Amino acid sequence: MLRYIYGEELFQYPKLRDTMFRDRARQFHERLGWDVTVDDRGEERDEYDAMNPLYVIWQRADGSHGGSMRFLPTTAPCMVNDHFTHLTDGVTISHPLIWECTRFCLAPEAEGRVAAGLMLGGAELGQGFHLSDAVGVFDARMVRIYGRLGWAPTVLGTSGTGRDAVSVGLWEMSERTRLAMARKAGLSPALSRHWFDRAFGRVSDVREAVSA
Repeated sequence: MLRYIYGEELFQYPKLRDTMFRDRARQFHERLGWDVTVDDRGEERDEYDAMNPLYVIWQRADGSHGGSMRFLPTTAPCMVNDHFTHLTDGVTISHPLIWECTRFCLAPEAEGRVAAGLMLGGAELGQGFHLSDAVGVFDARMVRIYGRLGWAPTVLGTSGTGRDAVSVGLWEMSERTRLAMARKAGLSPALSRHWFDRAFGRVSDVREAVSA
């Protein structure tokens, strides 16, 4: 199932929290060799995890982490503006209806639908909070994943070539995309909406609160 959890609420889900940060260490540090910080518990965190981000997490039946993404508003400090403006010709992306998505992570041996499920969670978040776009930094390996899922970003800038390429892109949020991601994940759109409503209340109530 999909869960939407703010950083300050992760303590309520210790198994989900701990396995998520450990899987991040396995993916980003051990497998991809990124220069990230791993603590003595084998967990990967950075400064943005301390900013109460919103996590979209696929929770397995046993309560452990199957995959996750992290969202922060671009009106606050975020990775794309703090570290990657060289990919956007120095332009800062800051808008209340554009949120940054980072740390797309899949647990080892995650089932095939988890990636699509996470993208569905992102689309659900976009509709629920009435966002226009998500922005994110991605490497060359993710291009194939986004293409396979049918939700490729609009690339704003790229550095490097081939497997070393790093890009910034925008994902347009729409109801059409939400429905398409539900099909890819093999999930009912109604069930996906239920998971979102369980976390935040009715979608209409969330939209009214955001626009107030």
